[in-house]
Amino acid sequence: MLFLADRIAESVEILRMYEPPEGYYLAFSGGKDSVVLYAMAQEAGVKFDAHYNILPDPPELIRFIREVYPSVKIERPSETMWQLVPRKCYPPTRMARYCCEALKERGGENRIVLTGVKHSDSASRRQWLVRSCQKKGKVVVNPLLNWCDDEIWDYIHESNIPYCSLYNEGLTRLGCVMCPLAGPDRQRKDGERWPQIKKAWLHAFGRMLEERKKRGKETQWNTPEEVMSWWLKED
Repeated sequence: MLFLADRIAESVEILRMYEPPEGYYLAFSGGKDSVVLYAMAQEAGVKFDAHYNILPDPPELIRFIREVYPSVKIERPSETMWQLVPRKCYPPTRMARYCCEALKERGGENRIVLTGVKHSDSASRRQWLVRSCQKKGKVVVNPLLNWCDDEIWDYIHESNIPYCSLYNEGLTRLGCVMCPLAGPDRQRKDGERWPQIKKAWLHAFGRMLEERKKRGKETQWNTPEEVMSWWLKED
């Protein structure tokens, strides 16, 4: 509990230190880290407005945000995932995550943006407390940078913060259904759990193949199912 108190104090200090006059743009995903980030901003007493970018997320997660966090502004993209894939002419992969920049990381231009990024989220990539994104004219602040997952859960339970029920089903991270970053096993399980979203991926792959043909691009796939099989590394 002592370490948790230190983490809370550290986050509150960071939030108060960088608070802009117009308030923060809080990037809210509905996951465990973002609900703690939201709570930290409230505890620090700083001004902020929270935003959720619509993605191919589990319907349970979207419902949780709508019901429990009605003040969060739900942002609809000008281009959905199902339009983005045909335009790019190839599926998103672990190495080609064009969807993250186009959909997940949009918003907050010319603002100071709060995210729930932690050091423990990526062992291979160094994270920063504060970083500038000159391309989009925003500054990103990560007040939970030094927290670990255990501390996140301790705070949630001790403070009785609501969280998405999917965590109780064994999921450790929430996000886009069938996201390639989760790995093939998780992608297949997602497709079984949410078949309508898998169907939407297949439809997008079909339109992608049509677009490749229209542009005269060579392709190794003939059907959306073949794209899916390659995407899930079934071959």
